[in-house]
Amino acid sequence: MYTPKFSITNQILKNIGIIEAAKEVIENAPLVPAWESKFREEAMIRTVHHGTHIEGNELNYSEAGQVLAGGEVVGRERDIQEVLNYRNVLKFIESYDKKEVSAEVLKHMHSLTVNRIMPEEHVGDFRKSQVVVKNSQTGEVTFRPPPAVEIPFLIDDFLSWVNGTTNDDIHAVLKAGICHYELVRIHPFLDGNGRVGRAFATLILSIDGYNVKRFFSLEEHYDREPLRYYEALQGVANSGGDITGWVTYFSEGLAIELTRIKEKVKSLSTDIKIKKSMGGQQMSLTERQIKIVEYIQENGFFQNKAFFELFPMVSEDTVLREIKDLIKKNIIVKEGTTKGVRYVLKS
Repeated sequence: MYTPKFSITNQILKNIGIIEAAKEVIENAPLVPAWESKFREEAMIRTVHHGTHIEGNELNYSEAGQVLAGGEVVGRERDIQEVLNYRNVLKFIESYDKKEVSAEVLKHMHSLTVNRIMPEEHVGDFRKSQVVVKNSQTGEVTFRPPPAVEIPFLIDDFLSWVNGTTNDDIHAVLKAGICHYELVRIHPFLDGNGRVGRAFATLILSIDGYNVKRFFSLEEHYDREPLRYYEALQGVANSGGDITGWVTYFSEGLAIELTRIKEKVKSLSTDIKIKKSMGGQQMSLTERQIKIVEYIQENGFFQNKAFFELFPMVSEDTVLREIKDLIKKNIIVKEGTTKGVRYVLKS
């Protein structure tokens, strides 16, 4: 039976400690629903963009966001399709409600990933031929995956370990990292293995209670330093199959990403004041109201002369209505009179 070879080091324990602390803050932060929605939307765009960009997709972050919003962009048809596909994979993960995973789940994730990109006969099916991974610049073979005939057996063995391992046996983060690596190593499909491996790791985190409100994007961490990402994966072979180095890198990435999200969540301290002022009740803010509150947080106050700067296409009367509602909700207060009027957060 499949048994991963790795050691629990002080660095891994440190990374897990950071992850647990950040997870606690993020999951218990009193964010208003509109902010939670905004965080999830941003994480979705970051994950889709960076998860495809690392594979050579030429769309930038803004263009990926436009595609996801249903807008039109000028770009290669394949790039646009990859972005839509990866969004669908993430939607599938979000809706997945089982505790176990099967080879069919893995094949379905592949189908979503390469829809309209690969020939139909290879979509959602394990490869039937040998492949090699080459250095794109030198042409040197850097990795030779297992023979195609072994794939069904390797996947069954691997998934038996996945389904038979609980949080009591191994920490969810380590399990997800192992899953990521093992799928890249087995290389079960002709193409799309990197995206499927990263998505599968996210699925395992979600199943084991570590989706952390879907606020984070590991893909952004990988895409920021792709060479380090690939070196961490390839380094396992140089360590005789010991994946300690890879698991260290994987847990470090999640620790960095969740720490960044934790700090962002903590900076929205206004939300805590909002919740207290409403007797612990959450409330919905409009997109304009969120922008106004964020502006005040960054600048200390908001004045009429800044209306056009923040909302160039919105009338002054409309902005004043949003401000009036924020005052009514006890979030901001009005200071001064006439031209000297300014709006600040209620203390």
